[in-house]
Amino acid sequence: MIQAYHVTKVYDRGDKPALSDLNLEIDRGEFVFLTGPSGAGKTTFLRLLFAAERPTRGQILVNGRNVATLKTRQIPFLRRQIGVIFQDFKLIGHRTVEENVAYALHVAGGSSRRIRTRVDHVLRAVGLAHKAHMLPPRLSGGEQQRIAIARALVNDPVLLLADEPTGNLDAEITAEIMALLEQANARGSTVIVATHDLGILERYPKRTVRLKNGATVDPSA
Repeated sequence: MIQAYHVTKVYDRGDKPALSDLNLEIDRGEFVFLTGPSGAGKTTFLRLLFAAERPTRGQILVNGRNVATLKTRQIPFLRRQIGVIFQDFKLIGHRTVEENVAYALHVAGGSSRRIRTRVDHVLRAVGLAHKAHMLPPRLSGGEQQRIAIARALVNDPVLLLADEPTGNLDAEITAEIMALLEQANARGSTVIVATHDLGILERYPKRTVRLKNGATVDPSA
């Protein structure tokens, strides 16, 4: 699913690299935690995977596509296969829950009937069908995170990326969020979760990739 070869990312000349000669492979259907201290490169790596950034050097293959060489017009096709859950939700405050979740389907050109059916399905899956017509700012942080997950899942992505999806949430909501991610993985999505929460790593025995100074750390080190 993902092959990263000698990936380096430098944002500004003279700055320390955000990623430095990173090599990593993730198989289709895996559930992987990406961990490490702040500044280790977790968010940068996720941004490279959905072409929000381009590597300075190296290659990244996502589902067979070389993200480093994609033309701008090809990026939307890549992103239709990827669901992204941002740490700060990135919901549209003046649009309803239903409209936020449906947005990606409208962009992809789905029929109105299919969009309504699919949105209703994912909102039921995350337990928010009864709040479909509310605006996100009126909901709790945990509910907003579930909306963000519903939006990421609505296209049945082959790859699901989550950047600190449980940050600042209590233990009960964290368990609910993790259950939704595990369900997506069980349905076939490859899931990558960036987190610095050691408690999550202990409670959920998944493959863990640790980053430090922009490179992977040997787990035996």
